[in-house]
Amino acid sequence: MTDQKNQAELVRQSLKHRYRKERRFRAYGIVAIAIALSALVVLFVDIIGKGYTGFTKTTITMEVELDGEMMFLDDATDERQLKMADFVEPLVQALTREIPGANASDRDQVRGLLNPYASNELKEILKANPQWLGSTRTITVLAHTDVDVYVKHAGDDSYSIKLSQQQQRWVDELLEAGVVETSFNDVFFTSGDSRDPSRAGILGAIVGSLLTMFVTLVLSFPIGVAAAIYLEEFAPQNRFTDFIEVNINNLAAVPSIIFGLLGLAVFINLFGMPRSVPVVGGLVLTLMTLPTIIISSRAAIKSVPPSIREAAEGIGASRMQVVLHHVLPLAMPGMLTGSIIGMAQALGETAPLLLIGMVAFIVDVPDGFLDSATVLPVQVFLWAGSPELAFIERASAAIMVLLAFLISMNALAVWLRKRLERRW
Repeated sequence: MTDQKNQAELVRQSLKHRYRKERRFRAYGIVAIAIALSALVVLFVDIIGKGYTGFTKTTITMEVELDGEMMFLDDATDERQLKMADFVEPLVQALTREIPGANASDRDQVRGLLNPYASNELKEILKANPQWLGSTRTITVLAHTDVDVYVKHAGDDSYSIKLSQQQQRWVDELLEAGVVETSFNDVFFTSGDSRDPSRAGILGAIVGSLLTMFVTLVLSFPIGVAAAIYLEEFAPQNRFTDFIEVNINNLAAVPSIIFGLLGLAVFINLFGMPRSVPVVGGLVLTLMTLPTIIISSRAAIKSVPPSIREAAEGIGASRMQVVLHHVLPLAMPGMLTGSIIGMAQALGETAPLLLIGMVAFIVDVPDGFLDSATVLPVQVFLWAGSPELAFIERASAAIMVLLAFLISMNALAVWLRKRLERRW
């Protein structure tokens, strides 16, 4: 009887010890998740805190007298006259009239409130509306980058205000009068890169990313799926296939910059392909993405129950028919999920694209696969390294757009997996 009590007591002590270990392990897991979520929150707060102002622009709206004599312009349809005309003076005089107490002696400081490209904006307006010449019109142009920084970050010590005290007073008065306003920054999404932060946009980088990702998808998905089908269904089990499988697994862990070196050596130096074009970028990212797609596709094929193959073979289907008509459709959701995740990883890569020249300063939006282009991660890299503090918010805003793309692609992968997967 005593032995039974001792044994029961030992069991109770053992259970208590086991439950304590289980609670500790669960607590460790909760702490780890809390730390990860905290780091994620800090990351998002920092990025959003720095980048949300990048989605707004500062503009100046004023009544501009489009005097032909002032601009040395008789015909707004004459290209030669448009090139020689003075489009700065009407804007300076119009802004001077809007500032209480400003006069002709303040011309240089008044001009410092206008964007250097404001004259080009007025020129394009007159080209589109030549009948406006000789009239007075309400014109809205971008403010100078220094004005934009002052309006958005006047109380932020991390930004240096370059406006003079007089210019700051003028801007405050213009803000109260509604002449200087902030609005949604459509320029950020409709223009390419620029030396002037207020005119810098991500349209060129977005188009370059889409073209590069299209090349990557067209090449990596069929090649990766075909390689996975062959290795899993048709390849004989020998040392050669074992060697291939080991190297595919190793390639998935190779640093991405190595693929950039490979692309530089093969596609550019050996084959003479042009630098900084989406085709070469897509080829390099294809090399990097292929191992991920092959591994995920093989895992999806392995998940198909053997009974599917046996049933198809039992009714006389050939090996190819079994794979194409039965195994492949059932494995496709897993293949798509792995491919989307691989593409999302490729979309965020910078190092391999830097080595093939996609770090170039590209102003124009690319029209095709052989036009010079850049991609969003490289655009962020360029802006983050710029000495102009105004580019910091542009870089953070571009990161927010890139994160939105990545989150959307991963959400699509999760949705496809939930929507198309089958339970056996």
